Amino acid sequence: MLGLMAKLTEQTVREALSGVPYPGFSRDIVSFGLVKAVEVEGGKARVSLALTTSDPEVAPRLKAAVEEALRAVEGLEEPEVMVAVKASGSEDGKSAAGEAEAGAGNNPMQKVRSAIAIASGKGGVGKSTFTVNLACALDRQFRAEGREGAVGIMDCDIYGPTVPLMLGVNQRPEVEDGFIQPLENFGIQVMSMGFLVDEHTPVIWRGPMVMKTIQQFAQNVAWGDLEVLLVDLPPGTGDAQLSLVQTVPLEGAVVVTTPQPASVNVARRGALMFDKVSVPVLGVAENMSYLLEEATGERQYLFGEGGGRATADYLEVPLLGQVPLDGRIREGGDMGVPIVLSDPDLPCAEAFNAIAASLKGRLASRA
Repeated sequence: MLGLMAKLTEQTVREALSGVPYPGFSRDIVSFGLVKAVEVEGGKARVSLALTTSDPEVAPRLKAAVEEALRAVEGLEEPEVMVAVKASGSEDGKSAAGEAEAGAGNNPMQKVRSAIAIASGKGGVGKSTFTVNLACALDRQFRAEGREGAVGIMDCDIYGPTVPLMLGVNQRPEVEDGFIQPLENFGIQVMSMGFLVDEHTPVIWRGPMVMKTIQQFAQNVAWGDLEVLLVDLPPGTGDAQLSLVQTVPLEGAVVVTTPQPASVNVARRGALMFDKVSVPVLGVAENMSYLLEEATGERQYLFGEGGGRATADYLEVPLLGQVPLDGRIREGGDMGVPIVLSDPDLPCAEAFNAIAASLKGRLASRA
């Protein structure tokens, strides 16, 4: 018995809770932020949940589901589940359902179906360029299905925001009813630190200020009814990454790398951070994979070969695709017109479209 009890930790309890979906939705209660506290002592575990809903059946159903999940945890003898409920105050079922999905009555993230972090272990891999083109590729595919305005970008690179330049947006956002209105271009909703400071003013902040800004981007920006919100992270595993996973209910993460070993090794470490915080890695994308001679189809692997595949195999996730090295991608970013929109038939644009389709398929299979 002592051996069994030794295996019981807060992490194992949280892992069990991450398999409990919110009633009526595919997302789990951990990603929704409904689990407020987990206390483990010996073979006992006390779990505290907090939710906002006007449906009186949700709390008992959720309590029963949590208790059932905890009983399956090895070494747990006596689970105790407490659920605190705050009435949503909504007058119609649609509002109540939206509030239930967010786990909070006025959370503007409630209409975002999937929030996906775009991450890398190191700088210089073209992550922001990748994010912008991926967003435009996803938007085109959703529009083909009759869904407009379905994609957004939250630029969490606080110190070096480049998404505004690459999307051709340069103005101050407005505030309505206490919420910042995201700017939009090419149908993509976007919020960035680049809208809030002068381009010549450096952002010299410590961790708490970074955390506060990311919280405001998630909780005080009027994100609309989005299928996908791409969250462009700075490289590494620092304050911005930790703030994000504590604030936004992420569906998963996409890791961007380049072929060379230095990038691959750092990308692996960066990806393992998401595993530590129970955010699944949906796949790996390899940027600047090769230089393509379009006339002959010949490929020159200037930065080595196989780095993306090696990273994906190590993480046991799919390789979503490889984007060739093409100067026109950079030119499109500098001009504020992503290559996916300006030259959609180029091989590099087709690579972004293929990655977008693969990511959509991953999201559909998870749902």
